[in-house]
Amino acid sequence: MRPDSTAAIRNLGLFAPIQDDTFHSLMEASFLQRFPQSVVLIRESEPADFLYILVDGLVEMFAGTGSRETTLDIVAPVGVFILAAVLNDDVCLQSARTLASSSILMIPAARIHHAMQTDPSFARAIVMELAKGYRRAIKDLKNQKLRSGAERLANWLLQAEKEQGGSGSVDVGVEKRLLASRLGMTPENLSRAFSVLKAYGVTVKGSHVGILDHVSLTEFAKPNTLIDTPEKKLIFH
Repeated sequence: MRPDSTAAIRNLGLFAPIQDDTFHSLMEASFLQRFPQSVVLIRESEPADFLYILVDGLVEMFAGTGSRETTLDIVAPVGVFILAAVLNDDVCLQSARTLASSSILMIPAARIHHAMQTDPSFARAIVMELAKGYRRAIKDLKNQKLRSGAERLANWLLQAEKEQGGSGSVDVGVEKRLLASRLGMTPENLSRAFSVLKAYGVTVKGSHVGILDHVSLTEFAKPNTLIDTPEKKLIFH
């Protein structure tokens, strides 16, 4: 693994406070692999044998039942996924697949369990990581329950525009069906939501979205810091 990749992993909230010996023990037992786009890495209901760390690329977390499937999250580098399943030594509640060619570090679950038992700083870091994940889940739930599809899209656009430099435009960067699923909509509902937002200064050309009237869009979206303050950066950029 390149030194810059190792440094990026070391700086993650999960690993930054741990002892050097603990970090080296985790890294020496891990496997770094390059996966092409559209590879399913894990499937829900399968055992969590590894903790996954996305070094570069993009990974979709998704789940399904019957003929239905939905996007639960998008992991951007450097990001960790299925931590709770690893800690519980249980099956995965969601599946994961690459959205682009991706480098992924896999740490054996047994080594994670050992490090948690022997390094108190790692145990504390795990608690903080799980707490952040819980807060993200609550914010997602409130967003889904308390807003219409157009309101969810409007708030997402405002956040993404801010993260992309506040230039009055957003580069979606992924297929619109993925954005729709992440926001809890069908592609048809997403299209209707964009149509609603035209009245508030939103223009769409391919993956490029313009925000011509920031004030009007903000008044429609009614951002709420208890929902819209991200626990992590958005990934569609």
